[in-house]
Amino acid sequence: MKPILLSLALLVCAGQASAGDVQVAVAANFTEPAKAIAAAFQKKTGHTVTQSFGPSGGFYSQIQHGAPFEVFLSADAERPTRLEAEGLGVKGTRFVYAFGTLVLWSAKPGFVDNQGAVLKGRYDHLAIADPAAAPYGVAAVETLKKLGLYDQVAPKIVKGTSIAQAYSFVSTGSAELGFVALSQVINEKGGSRWVVPKTYYTPVDQQAILLKPGVKDPAAKAYLDFLRSPPAIAIIKSYGYEVK
Repeated sequence: MKPILLSLALLVCAGQASAGDVQVAVAANFTEPAKAIAAAFQKKTGHTVTQSFGPSGGFYSQIQHGAPFEVFLSADAERPTRLEAEGLGVKGTRFVYAFGTLVLWSAKPGFVDNQGAVLKGRYDHLAIADPAAAPYGVAAVETLKKLGLYDQVAPKIVKGTSIAQAYSFVSTGSAELGFVALSQVINEKGGSRWVVPKTYYTPVDQQAILLKPGVKDPAAKAYLDFLRSPPAIAIIKSYGYEVK
């Protein structure tokens, strides 16, 4: 009996040793799909995922200063490209995991029309993510300039540190409307939105990259592989992203 119990104990220990934890920095717009992907990944592989959510610019700075993230899911291509060039990202591991969509959204039903004409109307505050830290903030500014409205609405703009905070400003009523990611409002039952034409802003190509701390971690590499698998792609698409 004792040898059998010992064998079982060794099997349990071996299983625990083979499972790992991967530290992932996730752009705020991708919060909900990332949570769903992490759950599916853990169920399939036994690896756990520790995720941090925030603005891409903030994560870029943290990684430069030694933050121990192993994988970075950015909201743009620029920062992963820089990290690769700086030797902080692993060459050859960069890829686009999602193409984002910008929307103008209000928590008020019927407030935003399907052409975005409300931007010319009466309101006090327009929320956007800080363009210095968040690619969706850049897309919002580009859209306003494309419409010839930036100078007119600039005094009404309130900037969130991330797209998550921009969403919060609108959802709590601090701003009547705001530019957010489609993924944040795709499952909202109330409110109103205008999906901004892709020709109004630079494509939001969201790239993932393996970082130096993850080079020797099988869990980190497995996570990136899973991110490109059919189950993960199905989750990503369900939140309104395009995947090519």
